[in-house]
Amino acid sequence: MRHIGTSAYGIRTPLINRGDDLPAIVADSLCKALEAGGLTLQATDVLGVTEAVVAKAQSNYAHVDDIAADIRAKFGDNTVGVVFPILSRNRFLNILKGICRGAKQVCVLLQLPGDEVGNPIIDLSMLDELGEELTGLISADEFTRFSGGFKHPFTDVNYIDLYGQLSDNISVHLSSDARDILKLTPHVLACEIHNRERTKARLIKAGAKTVYTLADILQKPVGTSGYNPDYGVLGSNLSTGEELKLFPRDCGEFITRLGKEVKARTGVLPEIMIYGDGAFKDPRAGIWELADPVVSPGHTERLAGQPDEIKLKLAANEFSDSIPNNEKQAAITKMIREKATKTGLREGTTPRIFADLLGSLCDLMSGSGDKGTPVILIKGYFDNYASE
Repeated sequence: MRHIGTSAYGIRTPLINRGDDLPAIVADSLCKALEAGGLTLQATDVLGVTEAVVAKAQSNYAHVDDIAADIRAKFGDNTVGVVFPILSRNRFLNILKGICRGAKQVCVLLQLPGDEVGNPIIDLSMLDELGEELTGLISADEFTRFSGGFKHPFTDVNYIDLYGQLSDNISVHLSSDARDILKLTPHVLACEIHNRERTKARLIKAGAKTVYTLADILQKPVGTSGYNPDYGVLGSNLSTGEELKLFPRDCGEFITRLGKEVKARTGVLPEIMIYGDGAFKDPRAGIWELADPVVSPGHTERLAGQPDEIKLKLAANEFSDSIPNNEKQAAITKMIREKATKTGLREGTTPRIFADLLGSLCDLMSGSGDKGTPVILIKGYFDNYASE
């Protein structure tokens, strides 16, 4: 029996700068880590690289003024309704700054009781007490009178004040229905991450004249700006007070180049992925981590698949406790190798794709602070109880 199953290693790299040859840096850092740890690279290993360093090496950055130019091109002189943005200084504040610079007037509609990833804008017990007093379209002043100026439990920020005081041409409103923005303007920018297409469709059906999503902003470069043809400014992060780092693009090209570098140095081509936010939810705050549009914007083909597993504890229940362990182990091993067709033995297994599961593991391993390990090596993930 093997005594170690899946294991993951954070790999330190030098600091990554704009324009760096990231595939060469990652491959070099991997080889040093393998030597230091006495590890051998296998074709079934998974090499994850965080999207942050991929985008940085690509110099995929945009200025607030680039966003402003794109907003002007798309909305002209119309008042822009900004619907259901995430409550985040890191993720949205610079985007909103650009929107305000590009539009003559901006109406922000915040979602009650919180944004789509769980950041609250009011305490739920307070919402229950107020009941119907907080239905329909509510102005920021009305809401503050009701709520007393609610602050985010983690950041201690009042996001109504933060967004509302960003510019002279902005007003903040609240509702649980995105269509209420049409009471203020028929020209809308749907700012949700995961629900954006549904919201866009509902707004158009309700009579909106212009509807874009954040995936449409900087879908193409403005001058020499960065851009993302798939996600626009979704997945972007604050870089400086006037600049954003966008989600990486050309991910397939990066993965191919990295694979060639790794194989040239080790003789092995592992599975490779770029990962962003993990897909998990904080059990205390109720905040969903996934503020990126996807967990992995690029990965090798195998990682698009799903696990085909049986539940080991259910398989064990097929046998009496009186059966010797070695016989039971041999029988279960045979079941796994033959992938028993009993559907009941698969109950409770996770239907998510490998890229989401592995990306979440990578994100937890690398963290978002000062670990200095933007590369994660995962070994043994595709093994199971029957593996020799």
